[in-house]
Amino acid sequence: MTNILTVELGERSYPIVIGSGLLGGGFDLSEYVKGDDCLIVSNETVAPLYLDALQANLGGKSVESVALADGEAHKTIASVGLIVDRLVESRANRDTTVIALGGGVVGDIAGFAAACYLRGVNFIQVPTTLLAQVDSSVGGKTGVNHPQGKNLIGAFHQPKIVLIDTDTLSTLPERELKAGLAEVIKYGAIIDADFFAWLEGNVDALLAKDADALAHAIQCSCELKADVVAEDEREAGRRAILNFGHTFGHAIERCQGYGEWLHGEAIAAGMIMAAMLSDIGKGEVARLVDLIRRAGLPVAPPTIGADAMMDAMGMDKKIVKKQLRLVLLNELGDASIRSDIDADQLSLTLAAAD
Repeated sequence: MTNILTVELGERSYPIVIGSGLLGGGFDLSEYVKGDDCLIVSNETVAPLYLDALQANLGGKSVESVALADGEAHKTIASVGLIVDRLVESRANRDTTVIALGGGVVGDIAGFAAACYLRGVNFIQVPTTLLAQVDSSVGGKTGVNHPQGKNLIGAFHQPKIVLIDTDTLSTLPERELKAGLAEVIKYGAIIDADFFAWLEGNVDALLAKDADALAHAIQCSCELKADVVAEDEREAGRRAILNFGHTFGHAIERCQGYGEWLHGEAIAAGMIMAAMLSDIGKGEVARLVDLIRRAGLPVAPPTIGADAMMDAMGMDKKIVKKQLRLVLLNELGDASIRSDIDADQLSLTLAAAD
């Protein structure tokens, strides 16, 4: 069964299509390709698996492709340059569509290249990892890392469509699946307590790649994110709650070296740190810790030092007027952005990294 959601953004609205067997011609993408030409951006791991299948979704379009090196360490301006070079070499014009085929790294890089080339060309997301399907492919955030901070260079550039073929999860390594579950858990923790409870009862099925459980988790996650993005496209307000755990998590990624901890692993530990700072009961913190642990994810940061963590957090994008703001829980299923952080409690939380 195929489900179609819509991210409601006026003239920039677009569908999220979720189903099995969509690649290989199972869904016609050609109507979302503005002109006759498209460039598929993938990586060396995903391209051999799904590039040929995706081309079957594009009818008679002229298709070029480029395969980037795999991994967070390659989420750089240099990788954007490789895509732009390929667009220039193929004499791509404003009717060209860039299609991202891969995980969150590929989607972010390809989207940023599409935002930059000729001041913006059309863009399609075809995410192949759980994390990309439930989070990074939806909402229009694109960009790359800087040595001093995660995603510091980027742009908002909404896709024309997000095509999610859940069959691609069959080839996803176990570690990547678990990392994607971190973002799924996040939605329950910050927005939907009932979904959080469902995850508590179904995490084992998700880890076993049960098709029905995964389809439900993906759809619920996309629905929740689409609603928030429709309300606040450019993160001027409520959308920032989607960064629950990310201030700590991004600091972990930077301090460890991009790619040493997967994004979802760092976010899992970051969510626990944020929960410890939140005004919620010990029982609710314990539920979050238990679910993250059952998902096979870290519940504590690596030993990198409190001072190093604090320095890295100083480059967080939610800082306003040099004041750190964190997404904290009011209760499971409800979060808010707070700047009234108790310094002593923050120090105790960061001590977990010592």
